[in-house]
Amino acid sequence: MRTFGFAGWSGSGKTTLIEQLIPRFVQRGLRMSLIKHAHHTFDVDHPGKDSYRRRHTGASEILVTSSRRWVLMHELRGAQEPSFDEQVKRISPCDLLLVEGFKFAPIPKLEVWRAQTGEALLHPNDPHIVAVASDAKVETKLPLLNLNDVDGIAEFILKKLELK
Repeated sequence: MRTFGFAGWSGSGKTTLIEQLIPRFVQRGLRMSLIKHAHHTFDVDHPGKDSYRRRHTGASEILVTSSRRWVLMHELRGAQEPSFDEQVKRISPCDLLLVEGFKFAPIPKLEVWRAQTGEALLHPNDPHIVAVASDAKVETKLPLLNLNDVDGIAEFILKKLELK
């Protein structure tokens, strides 16, 4: 399983880029998975559903399954968040695992950067960033990819991970 990450500040376009890349990789026959780290509270369950009610009565894990999909919800209930490596172990085997967030994970990453965010570049302080994708000119010694050239970014990732 090859792993490739995306780092960047909020509003830089990471999610949009990943949404455009996944179908391109799938069309090439790659089995894809994604880990997204959320820095905020989120919930995939909904008030009023049986699973939601059971979880809120104290169950630590709820597995909801059907003929189309399954999801396992695990409540930390004050326990420490599992490490990046522990989370990767939960992913079923695939050809390519994309990672959004986990800025400091020791995996090859693409920095997605837009000047309009007003934030500094990350790659000078992260040796795992292997290229920068931007819609502006960026002073860098790393490969600079056009953020609007999704096909070019896909090719770069496939070549970098030797999946081409």
